[in-house]
Amino acid sequence: MKISKKNIFDKPLSGDDEQEIFKELIKTNDFSVERIYTNKAFEQPGKWYDQKKDEWVLLLQGEATLEFREDIKVTMTKGDYINIPAHKVHRVSETSEEPNCIWLAIFGDLK
Repeated sequence: MKISKKNIFDKPLSGDDEQEIFKELIKTNDFSVERIYTNKAFEQPGKWYDQKKDEWVLLLQGEATLEFREDIKVTMTKGDYINIPAHKVHRVSETSEEPNCIWLAIFGDLK
């Protein structure tokens, strides 16, 4: 097995046209860990997530607003984290452009 070092804050080498770039870092049968890089500031009118697994997400860099279908908005800044239960319908409604948002997300049965 090759051992290689990477940095969570590095800008992705590809995907400049994508608003969000997802990179799976770890995957097991029980959970997965992803890095999410927000490439451009954006609002997502109409795109909602309804995930099958719980999501614990930490904002490592930037500022963002999460919106839940129940008309709840949560403003997040660097260092904030939140646990989003499975099937809690939500979306990222706003993100900062400078700096870009970098998220660390863990998906699984997190109860």
